[in-house]
Amino acid sequence: MTTTQAFSKRVNRGEQGFTLLECLISMVVLTVGLISLLAVLTVAMTATQTSGEDAIAKKLAQEAVESIYSARDTTNVTWSQIENVGSGGIFVAGLQAINQPGVDGIIGTADDSAALPQVMETAGNTGVYAGTCPPDNCTSLTNFQRSITIADVADPSNPGNPYGNLRQLTVTVQYTTPQFKLPKTYSLVSYISQYK
Repeated sequence: MTTTQAFSKRVNRGEQGFTLLECLISMVVLTVGLISLLAVLTVAMTATQTSGEDAIAKKLAQEAVESIYSARDTTNVTWSQIENVGSGGIFVAGLQAINQPGVDGIIGTADDSAALPQVMETAGNTGVYAGTCPPDNCTSLTNFQRSITIADVADPSNPGNPYGNLRQLTVTVQYTTPQFKLPKTYSLVSYISQYK
C-alpha cells in the first residue's frame, strides 16, 4: 500500500458524515431545548403583563398600613379602637371593596362602604398630572379587594397572655388578572404599638 492510498483511506473515513439516527437525535434535543425556551418566554411575558397589578396591590396594602399609623399618630383613634370590629375596634374584617376613605379619613373602617370607589390616576397624553379624569388616565380598581386583620401579639414567655401594647397588622389584597383564572394575593405584615 502506498502512502497516497493510506492517506486516501483516512480522508474517506473522516468524510463519512452523520447517520440518519444521529440527525434524528440532534433534532429531538434541539426541539426539547426550543420548547423549554418557549415556556420560559411565556412565563416571563405573563409576569411582565401582571406586574402592574402586582405593584398596585403592594401600594394598596402599604396605603392601609400607613392610614392606621397616621390615625394612631394624630390621635384620631384610641389604642382600643385599633382592632377589628369583632374585638371592639373600628376596622372591618374580611375582604372589602377598595373605596376611598369615609368621613373619618381612615382606610378599612365601616364608613368606607358609603364612599366612592377608589380609582388610580396617571398622567394623560401630555405627561402632566392634571388631577382630573380626563385628561388623566383613570384605572378602576374593581378587581381588587382588601382585608385588614389586627391581632394582639402573644408574650413568648407566657403564650396565653398577649402583650397589651403590641399588635400585628396583616393587610391582604386579593386581585384578579386576565392572565390567571385564580385570584392572586399580596400580604403585608406589620406591627403597631400604642406608643408613637
